[in-house]
Amino acid sequence: MPNLLRYAARFLMFFYRLPLLAWAAAQKSLFASCGRNVTINRKCTFSYSNVHLGDNVFIGEGALFLSALSQIYIGSNVMFGPHVTIIGGDHRVDVVGEYMINVGIRDKLPEHDRDVVIEDDVWVGCNVTILSGVTVGEGSVIGAGSVVTRDVPPYTVLVGSPPRQSWPRWDAETIAEHKRLLREKYDA
Repeated sequence: MPNLLRYAARFLMFFYRLPLLAWAAAQKSLFASCGRNVTINRKCTFSYSNVHLGDNVFIGEGALFLSALSQIYIGSNVMFGPHVTIIGGDHRVDVVGEYMINVGIRDKLPEHDRDVVIEDDVWVGCNVTILSGVTVGEGSVIGAGSVVTRDVPPYTVLVGSPPRQSWPRWDAETIAEHKRLLREKYDA
């Protein structure tokens, strides 16, 4: 009898989760590109046609990835904590004789919308904001609450708002060993 109850519970859980699974599948089809094994939690907002997702991406609840013209590229094996914001553009504030609210996309200059790139094997903590034109290098960790306005070198740990501390995640020898082990484990 306990096995029957276990199977019944699994059956009911499947139907309970079915709307969530359908919602997630629909979300993934809206992105400019979307790899395999992508998890998107609830209450997220995206500029779908401008966001490219690699494989094995986890996006925490309440994410906000927005860009009007530029692209947001997210590599593979990337984790985002809850409430991460990525903004790919800025507003023009230099137009004389026009309210800022009336200055639209047609008025943007190339420097106002620059691509954001999150490379492979990156962990972005809770409540992080990443702004236009930033590249977060491979293997980096961005600490919770950080505001990232400049590029982050590969294998760097960055914390603060504005970032006041950063340090290498590993030395060059350890990075080489890490990459060798990853190739050995996943490319075989």
